Amino acid sequence: MSKRVVVTGLGVISPVGNTVESFWDSLCAGKSGIDYITTFDTANYPSKIAGEVKALEMGDLVDLKEINRTDRFILFAVAAADQAIKDAKLDLAREDLTRIGTVIGSGVGGLRTLEAEHSKLIARGPGRVSPFLIPMMITDMAAGRVSIGYGFKGPNFSVVSACASAGHSIGESFLMLKAGMMDVAICGGAEAAITPLSYAGFCSLKALSTRNDHPEKASSPFDKKRDGFVMGEGSGIVVLETLDHALARNAAIYCELLGYGATGDAYHLTAPAPDGEGAQRAMAMSLVSAGIKPDAVDYINAHGTSTDLNDKLETLAIKNVFGGHAQKVNVSSTKSMTGHLLGASGGVEFIATALTIQNDLIHPTINYEDPDPECDLNYTPNTAVKRSVRYAMSNSFGFGGHNASLVAGKYEPA
Repeated sequence: MSKRVVVTGLGVISPVGNTVESFWDSLCAGKSGIDYITTFDTANYPSKIAGEVKALEMGDLVDLKEINRTDRFILFAVAAADQAIKDAKLDLAREDLTRIGTVIGSGVGGLRTLEAEHSKLIARGPGRVSPFLIPMMITDMAAGRVSIGYGFKGPNFSVVSACASAGHSIGESFLMLKAGMMDVAICGGAEAAITPLSYAGFCSLKALSTRNDHPEKASSPFDKKRDGFVMGEGSGIVVLETLDHALARNAAIYCELLGYGATGDAYHLTAPAPDGEGAQRAMAMSLVSAGIKPDAVDYINAHGTSTDLNDKLETLAIKNVFGGHAQKVNVSSTKSMTGHLLGASGGVEFIATALTIQNDLIHPTINYEDPDPECDLNYTPNTAVKRSVRYAMSNSFGFGGHNASLVAGKYEPA
């Protein structure tokens, strides 16, 4: 028998806050986390702005020696996972650790480490490359470190699907919980790709905003002036449980995860499929999986990247899936404030979706000032809106044609 799955713990490291409370307060206040890059010299880069994580203290979780042997994206995952586990009030001494899984995705993994060690190789030879290069760099190590740190022996792996990585991680965990492969999942994504090489690559791709004069205004999803995305970094981790397990330990429940859709565009390395066809199928699949009709959805947390094609085609995909109801749904883009956290974005944005359901409050899309005629939905412009939200959707799409859609709803006892 398929099991019900609920959300019982949340953990966030982000450009707008390193706790769930500060993250949510910032989103609802329309506070941008975008500013000038501080971690490397951007003088020769056309884009000079990003959503950096500030003031993250890791000393309580990882000793100094280990911090120096751990890539930034892994540290983000460890910090967010610790928050989520504590928030869920999991008593690990009483849990069967073989029934707790760890599925944490990342788009690029330890790129910062790779760049630093490659520089050593070129300048000083192979003997000076760190023996910790591989375990610091490989993308699965966020999941590995969290699993090792807490003794979780259930399914343990990483999903890598570019900017859909965290969405897929949560969705795959959902399926495994429903299938009885585990009772609890620690899942989501982590990313720390604000590095010289990464930025050079995205600049060469002409994917990043160059509106450097006003960093807080540069990420403007669905606005006619949008000129590219702004990169962010951080981690979003959630605790999912089977409903039976959550009830048995009297856990507090944020919402119920009801549906998951995953599709491929089979079209282009970086561009979405025409008419957002792959995104349409992912959204439709998630609704079927959830067992609800399109007109039951009150809110969509859009992928909403602030790029020309994504925003236009995601809008069209929503209209094609939801029909006339598309105009009645509140849509918003968390990326307008956090920037685009790449492989972590789906985790952070699913957390925003869960909080929307819990609080009946929809955070805005900021910097929406000049409407694009091709983007004509209700994007909850600039100011948070109170609205009863029974069902909500969270979308994540990635380079390579990867699409993930999650549907959650208010928890209702059977």
